[in-house]
Amino acid sequence: MKAVTYHGKRDVRVEEVPDPTIEQPTDAIIKVTSSAICGSDLHLYELLGMYMDSGYVLGHEPMGIVQEVGSGVTNLKVGDRVVIPFNISCGHCFMCDGGLMSQCETTQVHEYGKGASLFGFTKMYGNIPGGQAEYLRVPQAQFGPIVVPEGPVDERFLYLSDVLPTAWQAVKYAEVQGRSVAIIGLGPIGDMACRVAREQGADRVIALDLVPERLERARLRGDEVFDVSGKDDVVAAIREVTDGRGPDCVIDAVGMEAHGAPIGKLAQDMAGLLPDPLARAMMEKAGVDRLSALHLAIELVRRGGTISIVGVYGGMADPMPMDTLFDKQIQLRMGQANVKRWVDEIMPLLVDDSDPLGVDQFATHRVPLDEAPHAYEIFQKKQDGAIKVVLKP
Repeated sequence: MKAVTYHGKRDVRVEEVPDPTIEQPTDAIIKVTSSAICGSDLHLYELLGMYMDSGYVLGHEPMGIVQEVGSGVTNLKVGDRVVIPFNISCGHCFMCDGGLMSQCETTQVHEYGKGASLFGFTKMYGNIPGGQAEYLRVPQAQFGPIVVPEGPVDERFLYLSDVLPTAWQAVKYAEVQGRSVAIIGLGPIGDMACRVAREQGADRVIALDLVPERLERARLRGDEVFDVSGKDDVVAAIREVTDGRGPDCVIDAVGMEAHGAPIGKLAQDMAGLLPDPLARAMMEKAGVDRLSALHLAIELVRRGGTISIVGVYGGMADPMPMDTLFDKQIQLRMGQANVKRWVDEIMPLLVDDSDPLGVDQFATHRVPLDEAPHAYEIFQKKQDGAIKVVLKP
């Protein structure tokens, strides 16, 4: 089959790899009909190659048609249309029972001290081949796949794999109802978080980014937009429109590769030049992130407010302004999305013909799988208005 494979920093290729097969009774095989590129995939494209072998299949936002099921899978049948959550969870362990599917004890990666395994996301998260391919093996299929109706285009449901539950959880953690929320970063997750915040009853939505077309997309939707490219004092401007205090809650939808953090970028670039074993040791013991977005969130949020971190961070030695966090009495919530926890809340919005979250038009690019290398490049470079790219095998 054809698949998008990793071959080095900024080097992904579409090539032939072996078709997946049933390996465990709880496996299923799906024929992929759509698979999106995630902002987190850019961390692999740019930073985390020391955790991948050449030829590793990428992607964790797929959906498709069930082709085969293992003997232990009774909830699916051949021909079912399914969305595959990015985290692989069993549905019956202590963590899954508590709604923390991203911490599933059955699929935790103990070698690296990580939570649940993820599709297409390095050795740190289980080394499971991803879904930017023609076919995908789905472990824990007795629980994970989400059966969706026939009929609408894939994008009506595709984002249940990651974007929607991730944005939904970020907004839930921020507790936006009746409050003002600032969302830093208007990539796929931040953009969707703005939409979800309104759906969950935010009093006002303030959207921050430095890419003009992303700001314009939010402006046309009715959000209050602020450019963080450095031309103005954004913190002062936002405090001015929030009674001098700052927003009640802030969502950091940027993560480890924020712009404007030269020291963190230098450390990341240095790690990338080392042999893989040394690079892994550096990341696991002394790795630092580019923290501009998180520091902006800490400065921006009002005293007693909440910061919800949804952008991915991976540093083990990040310097944090603990004095400010403590003095401002800031509440922090964060973590990988527990996809299956939120599906029942989100699904009514997807089957609503009015499309309240605008998922049908959310993608900016829909391209054949063969064009994945170009799609990665324009997404990483923020070119051609690329915000959400859907690959079609």
